[in-house]
Amino acid sequence: MLKFSDTSDAVDSSNKLGFAGRTLDPQAEKRDESSLAKALANPDAQFLLFARNKIILKQGTPEQRALFSHAEMRTLQGDADLTGKENLILLGEAEGIAYLALDTDLAPEALTLPFEASEYRTLYTHNLLSPALSGMIAQGAALLAWHKTHRFCGRCGQQTEMRIGGFKRVCTSCNAEHFPRTDPVVIMLVTHKSAAGDHCLLARGAHFAPLTYSCLAGFVEPGETIENAVRREVREESGLPVGQVTYHASQPWPFPYSLMIGCFAQSFSDELNLDQDELEDGRWFTREEARAMLDNNHDQGLRTPPAGAIASALIRHWVENPDK
Repeated sequence: MLKFSDTSDAVDSSNKLGFAGRTLDPQAEKRDESSLAKALANPDAQFLLFARNKIILKQGTPEQRALFSHAEMRTLQGDADLTGKENLILLGEAEGIAYLALDTDLAPEALTLPFEASEYRTLYTHNLLSPALSGMIAQGAALLAWHKTHRFCGRCGQQTEMRIGGFKRVCTSCNAEHFPRTDPVVIMLVTHKSAAGDHCLLARGAHFAPLTYSCLAGFVEPGETIENAVRREVREESGLPVGQVTYHASQPWPFPYSLMIGCFAQSFSDELNLDQDELEDGRWFTREEARAMLDNNHDQGLRTPPAGAIASALIRHWVENPDK
């Protein structure tokens, strides 16, 4: 069985979240134009196979379900030469084994047992894979999505080409270099202390699963600090003035290539003025109510996002730490 470097003893709160178990060595300083070909020549190389924004799985252990050997990959993908293809990325190495992500042309609905295609969220909500493997999938999904949307140069508009195994694109006309991006998103649990007790603000958008409430969230704008992004987003969506902002954890989020930055935000007020264009509903919850939602025994059937999501981690940390 292949083993990945273990981060399970790390003290970071992020380590317990879905998609956060990245343990490969990307060998960023050693990559060149021969890296991908060398990885393909490695007979022990392992492949992650993607199909239309889903990951292909097979029967096996959580450490192996998404990993395919050369022979297994060709059984599904065929024997086409992959060298120089825009849909193949070298993710990195672990213990001398190369790991690659391949965006296949397979139709998920056409797969038959022992193969199936899974939504990314399902991986952590149902604990289908090891943390290391789900982290690899987040990395691969984000890189493949970035390459699909950056095939033309932002400087001159001409076509770009993938280089150094997928960690760079270069313009074929002006030689401008483009590197994979990550979009920062703040996600925050707003809290308020008063004589009536401690409360947290949870809200839902119209697209949420029924009865599910979560934290507020939004993209960081150019020139903003994380703290100011939290304060702006909370003010825009709830009308609340926020004072202290405290970082808690972060989570890679391959939809398509974001980083969720989890924070706690203390509000000076409990008077809500919700943005109805953004939120369908929002309300204050006590610790007891939030705990019941986390444990799926709320008397109204209300619930939080599943374990493994950073919103769930923020809520649980607040519930279990009365000093917050």
